[in-house]
Amino acid sequence: MKAELIDLNDYVYTGEGANGSSYNHKDNPAVMLKLYNKNAPYEIIVNELELAQKVYKLRIPTPKPGDFVTDGAGRYGIRFERVPDKVSYSRAVGDEPRRVEEFAREFARMCRQLHATHLPKDSFKNVKDVNLRLLQENPFFTPEEKVKVAEFIRQAPDGDTAIHGDLQFSNLIMSHGKSYFIDLGDFAYGAPEFDLGMVLLCCRYDGEDFVREVFHMEPATADEFWRYFVKGYFGESADPDEMDLRLRPYAGLKVLIIERNAGVHFPQFHALLEEVVRG
Repeated sequence: MKAELIDLNDYVYTGEGANGSSYNHKDNPAVMLKLYNKNAPYEIIVNELELAQKVYKLRIPTPKPGDFVTDGAGRYGIRFERVPDKVSYSRAVGDEPRRVEEFAREFARMCRQLHATHLPKDSFKNVKDVNLRLLQENPFFTPEEKVKVAEFIRQAPDGDTAIHGDLQFSNLIMSHGKSYFIDLGDFAYGAPEFDLGMVLLCCRYDGEDFVREVFHMEPATADEFWRYFVKGYFGESADPDEMDLRLRPYAGLKVLIIERNAGVHFPQFHALLEEVVRG
């Protein structure tokens, strides 16, 4: 895929993420740019664009993807149709913690809607295959641990519904009464457990400083979000602590994406897989 050359001077910087930066076009308010970090593999960016195009065609709520671009200085990115006045669910909760129940239940509703969407298997990857590949590429598991974790992945529930792959509450944004999923580079089909583990991880197992800095909220608010999310997703009788126990290994599996993106070891997340590794 050939990248169109852009002049970054035509854009205004708006924020930073784990994988790159975002910009708005100075003269065209309908255009925003996601520009990946310089060391980001070309294939990952092209893969996200192709997935975003497929997801958009399925009418799953996501910003309309545009074209593949480069700044000419070794960075590549994707232009999207801009969502005006957007705010992530994590920022919304951080700004108005008194509304945590409202936001958590709406986040749960959007997740249920996503997980009720059946995908054509010939157009998307199986989330199990994605996790097995990431496991084999991960340098922070011993060979013995990889055998146990791979067994857990293979024995996990199967499914054919949409899986975001990185379902943290910063990857759902809202604007003027509508919500949109973003950062679709790990989109796949499978069972919801593979997504719900990331929600749990963000709410209960990320470090306190990380939650404050990245998710803009107090850890106690993140835990409150989990409790309302569980009620909204599973039903009012669901116990948040019981769902924590059930989904904890799936939270641990998200270390495969985190360590792929960061390139460093996160032993605190490996600990969530302790029972799996012990067999």
